[in-house]
Amino acid sequence: MFAGLVKISLRPSRRVGGSGGVRTGMERRGRTVQRDHAETIALRALAWLAGETDLLPAFLDQTGAAPRDLAAGAANPVFLAAVLDFLLAEDARVRDFCDASALGYSDPMQARAALPGGQLPHWT
Repeated sequence: MFAGLVKISLRPSRRVGGSGGVRTGMERRGRTVQRDHAETIALRALAWLAGETDLLPAFLDQTGAAPRDLAAGAANPVFLAAVLDFLLAEDARVRDFCDASALGYSDPMQARAALPGGQLPHWT
């Protein structure tokens, strides 16, 4: 149904830093590598999701996105976070994606933590 509608580039965006704090070059590079890896996993999840004709409509309904928005969303870390949020909502989705992508079952959760809004609150 949605096949052929979306061409997704699997290259993560390149950005440095983020919070505006003072960082050393090593910390900045480490954060960028972690973010790039997280974006790559999210892009893989988006590509997998685009091929899942039973899941893609549910993702579009949940996010309010249209099929034409997927390619532009692939360049947006907040959209990629929404892809992982959708994936992580059900264990079966995580399992199916990770099995199809040869990833560990915790990889999507770790990737989500590295994207905007993924930081866990510190309650103490």
